[in-house]
Amino acid sequence: MNRRHRSEDATTGGVRTEAAAAAGAAKILWEAWRQGARLPSLPERCRPRDRAEGYAIQAELVRLSGQRVAGWKIAATSQAGQRHLNVDGPLAGPLLAGLESTIDLRPNRMRLAEAEFAFRMAAPLPPRGSPYTYDEVKAATASVHPAIEVPDSRYDDVTSVGAPQLIADAACAWWAKVAETGAADWRDRDLDAHPVAVFKNGRLVAEGRGENVGGPLRALAWVANELATYAGGLGAGDLVITGTCIEPVPIAPGERLRLDFGDLGAIEAAFSPGRSP
Repeated sequence: MNRRHRSEDATTGGVRTEAAAAAGAAKILWEAWRQGARLPSLPERCRPRDRAEGYAIQAELVRLSGQRVAGWKIAATSQAGQRHLNVDGPLAGPLLAGLESTIDLRPNRMRLAEAEFAFRMAAPLPPRGSPYTYDEVKAATASVHPAIEVPDSRYDDVTSVGAPQLIADAACAWWAKVAETGAADWRDRDLDAHPVAVFKNGRLVAEGRGENVGGPLRALAWVANELATYAGGLGAGDLVITGTCIEPVPIAPGERLRLDFGDLGAIEAAFSPGRSP
């Protein structure tokens, strides 16, 4: 692509290239991430105007982090999530490696936990000239796993910045955990109808089903094609969490969660005690 962003950067004669804009936006977002700061939005000179520019910033953000991408998440999978964020469709974001089971919530402002179906890919789904079908994506998938996500954003107001800026900010990625053991005999299961229960400090606080994200496998097929279009596609071994199948649960330091996916397994997370910032 040869599009250019206008800016007041005299070093480029008043014109800033798309690559330079992506680098500048990623640096701003990564500094906010590291410092726990919040932004009203990205500056106009490097603000993404469409999904392609948002994913270009996202890729540069990953590079600046120095961390390995362990997999991918989907934000706003459901229509309710899209209405909440004021976006016209789901958003994909990277899951960075090196996360612990006990986490410090103090830098996190959203303070919400989500129960999600995760999939591990058996085969890559690289870019190609035609979209992947549901059956092709299913055939390329190895196993299904319980997962928990705690999202956050580097923006003051996630409902006002729009899809390209949310994509640039890793689609509200912050922390996620996927159960190591997954079910390999999932292909004949009705994941849309599969129930999930969430317990906080031993008390049932939320219930949901896979249908709440329009079907976990349909969400997986969506992200396979989104990433093939904008981010190089899915790789063998990648994990994908497909969006919350419950109403997000408010959480606080010192609390413990257990997410019960029935015969697919369970996953737990503990949030370190400590004073809120």
